[in-house]
Amino acid sequence: MGDYMNPEVKRFNYLLSEINAAYHMAAVKLGLSDTGMTILYTICNYGDKCLLNDIIHLSGISKQTVNSAPRKLEGEGIVYLEKSRGRRKNVCLSEKGKAFVKNTVFHVIQIENEIYDSWSEEELRVYMELEERYLHTFTEKVEELLP
Repeated sequence: MGDYMNPEVKRFNYLLSEINAAYHMAAVKLGLSDTGMTILYTICNYGDKCLLNDIIHLSGISKQTVNSAPRKLEGEGIVYLEKSRGRRKNVCLSEKGKAFVKNTVFHVIQIENEIYDSWSEEELRVYMELEERYLHTFTEKVEELLP
């Protein structure tokens, strides 16, 4: 069998894997599971609460996990669930959760902010444009795949 991937794809996969490993290491150092970190991070993306469906959409975590994982955080008093429109539910940070997030997830967000703030406007613009182009093109080509 031959070599299937060009060097750039291999490098991309390596970097993506290492970035994921760094986020995992951050979660472990902060005493969180990967799922807990992702749920709390996603809530912070919206403020103090967000819809369960938004967590599913933004995090890539399976629907079953997103439906069960907040229960553990709820049991710890970090989040609570509230009804939204129809059958929708919001996952909300409790007061304890807000303090918890300041001592955990905010450290990761601060690191990310520092990295992006250290880039020039041009570097950031190019990076975001290339990421968006990759996502758009990859999504289009995946949709073309045979079932």
